Amino acid sequence: MSATAERVRELVAPLITQPDVQLYDVEYTGGTLRVVLDRPGGVDMAVITEVTRAVSAALDEADLLPGSYTLEVSSPGLERALRTPEHFAAALGSQVRLKLRPGVEGDRRVAGTLSAADAEVLTVTDADGAERQVRIDDVTKANVHVDWAPPPKPGSAAAKAARGSASTSPSSTQSEATS
Repeated sequence: MSATAERVRELVAPLITQPDVQLYDVEYTGGTLRVVLDRPGGVDMAVITEVTRAVSAALDEADLLPGSYTLEVSSPGLERALRTPEHFAAALGSQVRLKLRPGVEGDRRVAGTLSAADAEVLTVTDADGAERQVRIDDVTKANVHVDWAPPPKPGSAAAKAARGSASTSPSSTQSEATS
């Protein structure tokens, strides 16, 4: 996280006073300041509006950002970005997709279930049960992944196969990502 984003985080965190609402992320790039909020069950427009007004007023008063910028306040969404060890820890059990920096041994793209995460290392288990450990410092992009494919038609071979392995069905993947 940049020094500017860290200063903004310190300014913004005390402004979030709604129950269960947390500051998920702050990112400042290319003249855009993104403040991302999260809450169990999702963040509604009333919360986003209230926080936007408070953050905008505090930023104007503190004058932390040079020049003009665009303020975006939003929720992280279902396919949320994972950038910090806390994000990864909260996503345990979710389907994830990672992109690794050039020069890392093995494939640069990793997909599967995030089965373990600590402050330095992630473990991703693919569909075949193979595990891959990855250093967080080697990750350039990471997101929770939601399979948006429609469920199989009742009675089809795919539906019968899905009943045999409910943990990989699209509906269970979506419910895991939203919990």
